[in-house]
Order: sequence, then C-alpha cells, then structure tokens
Amino acid sequence: MRLSQVLKIIPVGKTLWYAGVKEGRFPQPVKLGPRTAAYRVQDITALIERLGQNERVA
Repeated sequence: MRLSQVLKIIPVGKTLWYAGVKEGRFPQPVKLGPRTAAYRVQDITALIERLGQNERVA
C-alpha cells in the first residue's frame, strides 16, 4: 500500500505518521525503488488490529 492509501484508513497526518515510523509505533516501509516506498498490507492490518484494542494513535 502506498502512504496515501494508508492515511485514508488511519486518519493521521504525514508528519505524525513519519514520527510514528521512526519511533517504531507504525510499520516500516518497504523500498520499491530509489524514490518509491510502500507498506505491506499485513503490517497495516496488524496495526489496525492493535489500534482496535484501545491503543492510541497519537
């Protein structure tokens, strides 16, 4: 999934998302090319399940 798709599902801004990735709260992207990255669907699904268990996003 590209970041724009992820942010439609998980309503946070890009800055908060990148901070969460850096801190380890959100999954790391997979590099597809020198300027292209995406996120694994299973990683995003696991994050949604964790967030559904009353974990805060911010």
